[in-house]
Amino acid sequence: MTNTVVVALPRFIPQAERIATFLRADVREYAPEIFAEIFPTTRQIVAVMSMGIVMRKIAPLLIDKWTDPAVVVVSPDLAYAIPLVGGHHGANALAQELAALDILPVITTATETYGRPSVESIAAQHQCDIMNRDSTRQVNAAFLDGDVPVYTINGPSVVIAGQAVSVLMDAGKYVIGIGCRKDVTGAEVITAIQSACADADIDIADVQCYATTIQKQNEQGLRDAIAALSARLIFLRDDIMNAQAIMTPSKAGKIGLLGVAEPAALALAKEKKLVMTKKVYGRVTVAIAR
Repeated sequence: MTNTVVVALPRFIPQAERIATFLRADVREYAPEIFAEIFPTTRQIVAVMSMGIVMRKIAPLLIDKWTDPAVVVVSPDLAYAIPLVGGHHGANALAQELAALDILPVITTATETYGRPSVESIAAQHQCDIMNRDSTRQVNAAFLDGDVPVYTINGPSVVIAGQAVSVLMDAGKYVIGIGCRKDVTGAEVITAIQSACADADIDIADVQCYATTIQKQNEQGLRDAIAALSARLIFLRDDIMNAQAIMTPSKAGKIGLLGVAEPAALALAKEKKLVMTKKVYGRVTVAIAR
């Protein structure tokens, strides 16, 4: 099966085949269970039928806009292509692609209708991942009101990110959260990171970035270690850290935090899943999330 599937009622299969040929997609005949069958493994769905049918069938399947497939409904006369789910996550682009078949895209997301950029479109343009996905609502709203600055920071680098700052990074699998004692050395941090990667059986090259609390921004040893790894270190504010659901009890309550390593890793991880709960290596604590 390809990443794109065109689903159509039996009488509209010829229209579906025309679209599928253009998109190099698979064609599936509509059946009551078809959407439930293809939702987990398909990235793009084009449905040639009424929007009402599609809405009723996919509503129980929707989980999260970051993981749900993009769904575009095409009217049976091939007049209109309407992104129904995942406008910023592929559906708008798919509908616009169908314009080559003289199918009019009907775009309803605010940034596109006003001709404004979005965090998602900028990330796609630069082939980056959005690290803190919760930020996109505020930043996209700001794009509607005016220009939002976009900064390119080459590494090694240190970034202090607030809640309304969308952080885009080159693709990578893992985020490492780090906690450390005062005056830790760079060598201690590097040894802890290398040990954690070995324990979690991951390649350090697959680490997208490192994160910790803003309260550690003056720890020179931590900064030196990440610079030596030619990596990115992001300092997170307390409210962002405390918004995460940590797995392991922590003594970080002494500094007003629920934890350090685990929430730092989770805050920037795409899937919000810990692949290694916090583990202590001497004076350094490490957690790894995907």
